[in-house]
Amino acid sequence: MEYRTLGGSGAVVSTYALGTMTFGAETDEAGAFAQLDAFVAAGGTLVDVADVYAGGVSEEVVGRWLAANPDAAGQVVLATKGRFPMGAGPNDVGLSRRHLRTALEASLRRLGVDHVDLYQVHAWDPLTPVEETLRFLDDAVAAGTIGYPGLSNFTGWQVAKAVGITERLGLARPVTLQPQYNLLVRELEWEVVPACLDAGLGLLPWSPLGGGWLTGKYTRDERPTGATRLGENPERGVEAYDRRSAQQRTWDVVDAVRAVAEGRGVPMAQVALAWLHDRPAVTSVILGARTLDQLEANLGAAGLHLSPEETARLDAASDPQPADYPYGVPGTEQRSRKITGGR
Repeated sequence: MEYRTLGGSGAVVSTYALGTMTFGAETDEAGAFAQLDAFVAAGGTLVDVADVYAGGVSEEVVGRWLAANPDAAGQVVLATKGRFPMGAGPNDVGLSRRHLRTALEASLRRLGVDHVDLYQVHAWDPLTPVEETLRFLDDAVAAGTIGYPGLSNFTGWQVAKAVGITERLGLARPVTLQPQYNLLVRELEWEVVPACLDAGLGLLPWSPLGGGWLTGKYTRDERPTGATRLGENPERGVEAYDRRSAQQRTWDVVDAVRAVAEGRGVPMAQVALAWLHDRPAVTSVILGARTLDQLEANLGAAGLHLSPEETARLDAASDPQPADYPYGVPGTEQRSRKITGGR
């Protein structure tokens, strides 16, 4: 396992994190405990939870594991999130001070801890002034209930606005952004990644295997079904997009990952993870698994780094091919210049 600082903070985390969305849903408590044991044994430290995972059960499961394993718990960097509905009331959702206060208190109670290292706002809230959200996070840092604020699922302008306000008001700055990012979802490289690089935020990518597409388990005659990140609703999945065609791009990516994996003699998933692990601004890649076998297979990517030639092959196959302006060549040329100047 390798380690990096948690974004712009001084805290150190493993470059692969354990995601817990399956805990209490597709993974029972015994299976969750086995995953946590294996993750820590492999040198993993960052454990990522959210209040909405299994309606709070995921946090409860992680909390019971922390209580049962105090020595291992001392090495865990614990992250959770709040924003989405945890009740039916109008104040049971959002990034208002009122909701975040009750959400954080409930998360700490379920986790059985008095603080979390990273508290992430799970998505932008168009109804709450961002200053209100950021002041709550600053107060929570001062109170010691959270170590660092983080963002999740923000766009580039939202990242820039949030960071700018914290700098102007002297508030605790976000240190990370948790976005969806993988070889099939690269559009955030146009604005979100540059915004994070400029602000010093580290990325914590979720869905690094594209809902299973990048593992090679689907064929042209078989599509994912059930609760996959990209497969349950075709209008939200890879097939929703009709550029290049998008289906052709998907298979180009899958074929490129397979070719690199065969050349390396490793599973396709490890290649996809290694590509993401070394992208600019990435702090830690979140591994989500239903079973211990899946987690252990993915942890095999630790220490794997692709060659420039392998990376270039994957980059070319996965290029989302933006329109000419503002992200294609005519647009990007206007945002760069030669240091020598002149014509």
